[in-house]
Amino acid sequence: MSDSSQAFDIEFRQVVKRYGSTPAVNGVSFQVRRGAFHSFLGSSGCGKTTTLRMIAGFEQPCEGEVLLAGRSVAGVPAFQRPVNMVFQSYALFPHLSVADNIAYGLRYKSPRPDKKEQRRLADEALEMVRLSGYGQRKPSELSGGQQQRVALARALVNKPTVLLLDEPLAALDRKLRKEMQSELLRLQREVGITFVLVTHDQEEALSMSDSISVMQNGLIVQTASPEQLYETPASRYVADFIGESNLFNGMVRRIDGDSVVLETAQGLQLTSPRSPSGVALSAQTEGCIAVRPELISIGAANTPLAREVTLAGQVEDRIYLGNLTEYRVRTAPFGIVCVRVPRAREQQQASFEHGAAVQIGWDQANGLAMGL
Repeated sequence: MSDSSQAFDIEFRQVVKRYGSTPAVNGVSFQVRRGAFHSFLGSSGCGKTTTLRMIAGFEQPCEGEVLLAGRSVAGVPAFQRPVNMVFQSYALFPHLSVADNIAYGLRYKSPRPDKKEQRRLADEALEMVRLSGYGQRKPSELSGGQQQRVALARALVNKPTVLLLDEPLAALDRKLRKEMQSELLRLQREVGITFVLVTHDQEEALSMSDSISVMQNGLIVQTASPEQLYETPASRYVADFIGESNLFNGMVRRIDGDSVVLETAQGLQLTSPRSPSGVALSAQTEGCIAVRPELISIGAANTPLAREVTLAGQVEDRIYLGNLTEYRVRTAPFGIVCVRVPRAREQQQASFEHGAAVQIGWDQANGLAMGL
């Protein structure tokens, strides 16, 4: 076995999974390095859960190869793989105590620990998830967040090579979800094993992951760090799915070095650097320029903006979000353009109410040109 293969806990090589004639995963290849926190992000039906289930062994690929810790797991059943999964529903046994729920999987290990060792390991796992002393309670006596921690402890007690997380925080309220995100990060750092998360929540993936694979129609369209995905999306889909972007479609008229000149359907020419992650653009092909809302300035209609691209508009909505204010400005060439102003900056300038005439603008370097 090569040293390079040992560097990855998970590897897919041109994996295809079909249900009937419909491909759920369509020729996917990727690697997850040892000890990483990796996420699969995408809308419903994109193939992310099927990918997770093939890692777990609940599904077998129709084509291609799946490797765990450098070894092919073709035909290896789920219970013989060095992985454990935390489900969205937690799947705790209501008639068992918390300690017995955690120790349940230990009964099927070979060699099986004796009852005293099972209890010791369960107590150790409870301490790891900060639930020491809860071992004799029933799941019904716990809050949603505590039940989630028990599910994590049950998965970690077997010391898997890979821990799989299938939208484990979806049932929690926003405040508790944020707390559990911090707990998952702490746990991952402490135990040092590979975590793989499936989610449709962009904020969840961005805040926790070392790397993210964005999936669309059974394919991985981009794998990168959270920063790279947000700042240099490879395509219009990624720019639209990760965070929020203002997307201006048009025809590429020419390429000037690293800059793309794009002409919109309204005849407006925009120039921006091209995304280093995307497919190379060429003249007379369709493309788009993405501009993040926080990179756009807003000012009164009678006050010139010192920005390279400026548009006149009217405030359609003003949405107060605490740390920032979001303006949705209707412009003649593009319809609604989203602008986000940090609270500190808005305190230094006048705010704009519904119906106010304004100017918005950005510099060419703030946009990013990419393919559709």
